[in-house]
Amino acid sequence: MDEISFDDCMKVDVRVGRVVRAEPFPEARKPAIKMWIDFGSELGEKKTSAQITVHYEPEKLVGRQVLAVVNFPARQIGRFMSEVLVLGFPDADGAIVLAQPERDVPVGGRLH
Repeated sequence: MDEISFDDCMKVDVRVGRVVRAEPFPEARKPAIKMWIDFGSELGEKKTSAQITVHYEPEKLVGRQVLAVVNFPARQIGRFMSEVLVLGFPDADGAIVLAQPERDVPVGGRLH
């Protein structure tokens, strides 16, 4: 494993946001869900897509808090522009489980 410096780690801006809208993304090459996430007054609403269809349904994501990297460059996925990268971990079969705070915290908070 490559070591990084503390300063390198601090360059990655991970924030908590709340999913305000989610819908299927049938045009994606692999099954995915589009999400619109509120990161509070400083960052506002950002959109993303994630390959999380094994464990999540769009309508059940609304209201959920998620963690995301907010300072990656936007990325075009088909006709959809993904602005943040939501974070998760693979389960035993490789399907993604979203990372989230253990309790509700204010949106926009930065990971320390």
